Amino acid sequence: MGNQNSCCCYRSPSPIRKDIVKLEDYLPEGEVSSNNIQHISEREGDDGDIDPSQDPIAGTIFMERSKASIENGMTRKRSQHQIADNKLKKSSSCSTIYLDDSTVSQPNLKNTVKCVALAIYYHIKNRTSERRLDIFDEKLHPLSKEGVSDDYDKYNPEHKQIYKFVRTLFNAAQLTAECAIITLVYLERLLICAELDIAPSNWKRIVLGAILLASKVWDDQAVWNVDYCQILKDITVEDMNELERQFLEMLQFNINVPSSVYAKYYFDLRTLAEANDLAFPSEPLSKERAQKLEAMSRVMEDKITAEVVKNGIKKWSSLDNVNSGAGVRRSVAILS
Repeated sequence: MGNQNSCCCYRSPSPIRKDIVKLEDYLPEGEVSSNNIQHISEREGDDGDIDPSQDPIAGTIFMERSKASIENGMTRKRSQHQIADNKLKKSSSCSTIYLDDSTVSQPNLKNTVKCVALAIYYHIKNRTSERRLDIFDEKLHPLSKEGVSDDYDKYNPEHKQIYKFVRTLFNAAQLTAECAIITLVYLERLLICAELDIAPSNWKRIVLGAILLASKVWDDQAVWNVDYCQILKDITVEDMNELERQFLEMLQFNINVPSSVYAKYYFDLRTLAEANDLAFPSEPLSKERAQKLEAMSRVMEDKITAEVVKNGIKKWSSLDNVNSGAGVRRSVAILS
């Protein structure tokens, strides 16, 4: 065992010291990383290129594209029933207060889907170019066995047609109104990241990909790709998987939606609805609903007050909470 010439004994190889390559030498200024993997410096947009789906201050794209039509009086077509209802617009008074049942935390499903479809309608109608990708082309990847007509890319779809397509998917998959807002966020993020335009030839597959991704990210019980194949019976699971994969790659796997961005899209959708006489239905504020709203506000007020008192930084206090020998007042209410 002690023989140096034994075959069982050998000298360990000397460690090879590798030179450390500096980041500046690996990625010189002005060069782009290879192998389709973006460096983090490449993902940072310029000051003039702001993504509204990530920046809460930047204006949404659909609002910008709808302004020209609204200013010129070229809004969507309205039915006679909607024109008649517009003349009977309800306003609050001292004795009656009208409120709708849509809030930023619990939007109305039907009206939110209508507003999202209206935003997509203005995206298509007022597009500035015709940039396309094959994965979203409906002729190359049809959603039905009948395929599409030869002039499928010539005529813009109406708002009613877009709403029917989105409503069918949401009703069949039982998706929420919040998912509709996230769908619009992902759609605009795709248009910016992929440098793409939504047009008559690709709007269905772009919307389908955005809904597919939003339902998986937002809803607790996500819908599987095979479930969408039950809704769109002529599409295959492999096509759905490929659509989802390329959609994610074009987003650079950035599926984060800050709460401030979500709130911005919600209120912009309400503004768009009001400008197109698509206001959310309002009802008189009943006594029961007023008590429920008051109970909810008291619960939140007590919660905030308790946190402030616990942290020892009490900057304000409501007179209702000042009780002799008692702590923070609790609201006696059962919230559904």
